[in-house]
Amino acid sequence: MDLTKRTNDAINANGNHFVNGATSDIAITTHGSDWYFAVCAVMFVSTLAFAGLSFTKPRSHRVFHYITASITMVAAIAYFTMGADLGETGIKPEFIRTNPKVSGNLREIFYVRYIDWVITTPLLLLDLLLTAGLPWPTIFYTLLIDEIMIITGLIGALVSSSYKWGYFTFGCVAFLWVAWTVTWTARKHAAAIGPDVSKVYLICGVWTIFLWFLYPIAWGLSEGGNVIAPDSEAVFYGILDIMAKPVFGALLLWGHKDIEPARLGLNIRDYDEAPLISNTREKPLNGHNGAGVTGTDGNTATTTGASTV
Repeated sequence: MDLTKRTNDAINANGNHFVNGATSDIAITTHGSDWYFAVCAVMFVSTLAFAGLSFTKPRSHRVFHYITASITMVAAIAYFTMGADLGETGIKPEFIRTNPKVSGNLREIFYVRYIDWVITTPLLLLDLLLTAGLPWPTIFYTLLIDEIMIITGLIGALVSSSYKWGYFTFGCVAFLWVAWTVTWTARKHAAAIGPDVSKVYLICGVWTIFLWFLYPIAWGLSEGGNVIAPDSEAVFYGILDIMAKPVFGALLLWGHKDIEPARLGLNIRDYDEAPLISNTREKPLNGHNGAGVTGTDGNTATTTGASTV
């Protein structure tokens, strides 16, 4: 077989999907498909690298490696799907343009991109907020707001009328809440843990929020306003995702190389590790603890007996 003659046939094999008897005439070309496959390769290699680096740490210290590798793994599958011209549907654009690259009756919308984001953006936030040592209730609530941000973006992309901008607004408000948590609340928590934690959090947090501010612009130019062609949309989102996932992951794991998870409140114990034994002993309410044990009231109990830990 002459490999030099092999071409990307994904558009012919999987394209021309019919929606109510019509096909998406504003869709990616072979160039867009090639780009999606290239980004898939970047995500896949990044997954292998992040997962491989986890073996340099004890199992109880791999939480950030596993989360980060999961982000790029899911993204690799999503980009393979988009490169194959699957996971999409045709939506009538609100704005009909005269530019031949974006003129037509149906624009191709990749809903698989939002399936990717609904999984990977909470994981990315989890990487950040665990680094900051935020309380679990704050983390869970922030992840919920993030899910609202992604789902409203998907609904807006699938709406043909001007009501899509209402969902866009809901998503932007949700994003502002996430941005506030990352740039203010979590930043203060990270600074309280130590300067090394604060440094890695600031680098990754500022990097993430800066990139995330560009996603609504990409949405407005593509799914929202039908301004740029689907191939250009692929490049815009692809560059953002590479910067927000593999590059982010490399920065985060590099920053975590000398940080013990226990400092962040992640007291994870493997099966072959001895449990941590606290040196602080408190007197039970009935006062019957071991001899010479200091109670919470500052007095020393004098009863004898076996000390409990």
